[in-house]
Amino acid sequence: MDHDERNIPLDTATFIRIRKWYLLALAAIALTVIIAQVLIQLHLKAQSGDSQLINIAGRQRAFSQKLTKETLLLKEMTNAKDKELVLSEIVKTLEIWKESHKGLHLSDASFNLPYEDDPKVQSLFKELDPHHSAMVDAIEHVLLTHQQDINAPVDQADLDALLNNERQFLNIMDQIVNEYDARSNEQLQKLKRKEYWLLAFSLLILLLEIFVIFRPLSIQIKNTIGHLIGKDAESKNQLEKIQSLYDEKERSLKELQELNFVIDNAALFASIRKDGSIVFISKKFLDLLGHTSTPVNKPISEILTIEEGQQSYLKEVLKINRKNIIRNEELQVVTTNGSTLWLDMSIVPMHQSSLEQDILILCSDITERKENQLKVQELTKQNFEERMQQKKLQASQIVEGQEEERKRIAKDIHDGIGQMLTALKFNIESIDIEDKEKTREKIAYLKSLTSDLIKGVRTATFNLTPPELGDHGIFPALQKMTAELSKLTGKSVLFKNKTDANIRFDSLAETNIYRVTQEAVNNAIKYAESNYILVTLNYSYPILSVVIDDDGKGFDDTLLAQLPKNNSEGGMGLFFMKERIDYINGRLFINSEIGRGTRVTINYKTEENNILHGTE
Repeated sequence: MDHDERNIPLDTATFIRIRKWYLLALAAIALTVIIAQVLIQLHLKAQSGDSQLINIAGRQRAFSQKLTKETLLLKEMTNAKDKELVLSEIVKTLEIWKESHKGLHLSDASFNLPYEDDPKVQSLFKELDPHHSAMVDAIEHVLLTHQQDINAPVDQADLDALLNNERQFLNIMDQIVNEYDARSNEQLQKLKRKEYWLLAFSLLILLLEIFVIFRPLSIQIKNTIGHLIGKDAESKNQLEKIQSLYDEKERSLKELQELNFVIDNAALFASIRKDGSIVFISKKFLDLLGHTSTPVNKPISEILTIEEGQQSYLKEVLKINRKNIIRNEELQVVTTNGSTLWLDMSIVPMHQSSLEQDILILCSDITERKENQLKVQELTKQNFEERMQQKKLQASQIVEGQEEERKRIAKDIHDGIGQMLTALKFNIESIDIEDKEKTREKIAYLKSLTSDLIKGVRTATFNLTPPELGDHGIFPALQKMTAELSKLTGKSVLFKNKTDANIRFDSLAETNIYRVTQEAVNNAIKYAESNYILVTLNYSYPILSVVIDDDGKGFDDTLLAQLPKNNSEGGMGLFFMKERIDYINGRLFINSEIGRGTRVTINYKTEENNILHGTE
């Protein structure tokens, strides 16, 4: 065995030893990561049911309140059909409420819930059961009564039982939810502590690898290199070195004379032996590398750069280049004064009369060219990042416009429909059947108010995306929009389609074109004081054009650049109209004169791949 190890080359033996240690270190790190993941996954799997428990427990509270409110609503109703709808809702809610209570308390496979064995939670459920049973009995009695007689009144005793037990039910259910939440937090803290321990253990392994593996390996490598250098020095006789040096100088001078035309055209050059040591190097080359004199008995790799990695690479390149092949390399080197250079190096092997192979190195300084390339790359990267930032800004502005549109719709519903519903409720409650004259007046007023309410609902819902847009496309959607707005506002809103076929486009393009057209028409109705609005649609491949004309008061279109980016009263405003059209690579033109109306033109360039289909 010892004899075999002596026959193995020193570099191979060192590599085998280093490989064993590195594999051991990587295996230890990988084992730590695997153990950490297994522990975390096991812990997470054990806690997977807590969120389901908290969700169902919270839903029980909502269902109890829903049942109580529906029972109270049933008491106030007089219409048999409405009562049947409410009773069906109560039956569905009660069934789910009972099953969920059973699943929480005793576990249920349908809910995928584990058996609850916590004494405190079991105690709370025992305290909760009487209130739950009382509410179930009251609701079931109400259901039985109305099944026998749909017009039967709600028993006040059942209603009292619901109201009296609901408060206790909610309080105890809050305690149960809090108990689940506290238990989940406690288990989360345990998981955090386990993760901290695993992190500390991993760091400990890394420290051990540094001091036990990597540091001894670095010392061993250093000693091995020193041993190799010492062996090389001991193998040569001092006299042979001096004689060889003079011989090499003579041969180098002869070759330099023969290659004078090459040297005249390359100011940066050097001649080296096949072992990498320098025979000759030009003064300009030495000055560029930061040396004041020619180093003696030093390899060319240590003169060119002070970086160990670059030195190792140069040594490998010179070893590979022992064959009679000219090699070109672009190398980055670090000089003795710390500056970084880029060299275009040509390595030319030469055979001498002694059949020993020397190497001629010709270099050019390409640092400026490389720096310019890096600057170009940096500018390209900055340009790309600026474009991406601009895209993000456009996206955020579109989202902001959408939020403003939602706020406007919510404001319309609250201020219009909500107030009319409140007035409707108060008027209904104030009707006195015995006073027939006032009752007739209030009924007439309620009819008018209901008509206004229906109109408000239609106005609010119409501002949302119509089903025609998704089902049939932009052409029928615009026609529907103009017809509805004409009915709702009393103004002449007309639609003119100059295209025979109903062609479908990309859904994103159709949605944005519809929204911008809708905003332009609404602006003409609300702010232009116009009586006549015409929406004209024309498609001639590849341009889809939508033109909105009105006879309103108009404005000075030279002031468009000074308008704010968002207008809460005007929906997304002119700014977001432009943003939407830019988002689909379209064009938006707004032309207006004071007293002569306004024209809004939308142009969208289509392509074959975004035309979905067409129907006659």
